[in-house]
Amino acid sequence: MILQQYKIVFGGTMGAGKSAAIKTLSDIPVIATEAVNTDTEAHAKLLTTVGIDYGEIHLEDGIKIGLYGTPGQDRFDFMWPLVCKGAIGTVILIDHTRPERLHDLEFYLNAFQAYGSNIVVGITHLDQQDDQMLKIYRDWMSIHGCCYPLFAADARQKDDVLLMIESLIASVEIQTA
Repeated sequence: MILQQYKIVFGGTMGAGKSAAIKTLSDIPVIATEAVNTDTEAHAKLLTTVGIDYGEIHLEDGIKIGLYGTPGQDRFDFMWPLVCKGAIGTVILIDHTRPERLHDLEFYLNAFQAYGSNIVVGITHLDQQDDQMLKIYRDWMSIHGCCYPLFAADARQKDDVLLMIESLIASVEIQTA
């Protein structure tokens, strides 16, 4: 049986790094539900998450946080409310190389706002296409009245992923103080 004190969900586009982020942080072997990607039109990667990914991080004060990754394809959106139930927050990862990246941001923000307001946004793959970096996302959020922490993130870098997690935890601490 999986027991954790807190739960954080990773959502966002296929190939944005949700599974990689969980693998980067997890203190236990990650439980993954990957299958061969049949939607190569959406992304060329070989494997994709079709259920959930699960890992855990143990903080210095003994707190255990469950890390849950959702499938990126919207055909699996029926799973999102189940995975998000009881979560203290959501990390939304957006793949900057996708031409539809602003549409992706809007879609995933709208979808995951329904499950909770404690959200941070991480923009990945900036190393592959560095045009406008985070400016386009800040501008979009400003125009649409969204006020979420925004990070440039490499899902393979522990410090990048940890910063997003710490931001979610800090937000919870502020709300409960």
